[in-house]
Order: sequence, then C-alpha cells, then structure tokens
Amino acid sequence: MVNFLTVIIALICLLLTLVVLIQNPKGGGVDSTFGGQGANQMFGAAKSSDFIEKLTWGLAISLFVLCIITVLVVNTQSGGVIDAPLQSQG
Repeated sequence: MVNFLTVIIALICLLLTLVVLIQNPKGGGVDSTFGGQGANQMFGAAKSSDFIEKLTWGLAISLFVLCIITVLVVNTQSGGVIDAPLQSQG
C-alpha cells in the first residue's frame, strides 16, 4: 500500500512540475514552447490559463492529501511507533 501511494505521489510530482513549467510567468496563457498558440486558439487565452491554474491547484491539493494519507498509513502499519535509532554521545 505504501509503495503504491509513493508511486502515485511521484507521478503527481512529475505532473505538477510539468504543469508549472507550462505556465507563462507573466500570466499571459500557455507558453508557446509547448504549443501554446494552438491551445490559445482552441480554448482562448483566458480559458487555457484558467484550466492550467485549476490543474495546478488540483495537483497541489492532491499531493498534500496523499502525503498526509501516506503518513497515516505508515504510522498505522508500524503500530504508532517510529523506530528511529538513537545515536550515542560518544
């Protein structure tokens, strides 16, 4: 279960990175490097930037929720005890 959640988190991180890189830093819509003109003509500049912004928020929220769920699953599987080795002072 933890491995599955970790893979899903990694995929969401990659998608979130790509979506953030696609965004135009000036707020002008989809970057032309990734075929922005075609997307702007198909959706219109405002609709494509709204879609990218909503996708960014959705991926960020899902990443946050999945991280919390993963911590809860790991904590439940370990019986609520984290086995961290103590370092000696010597």
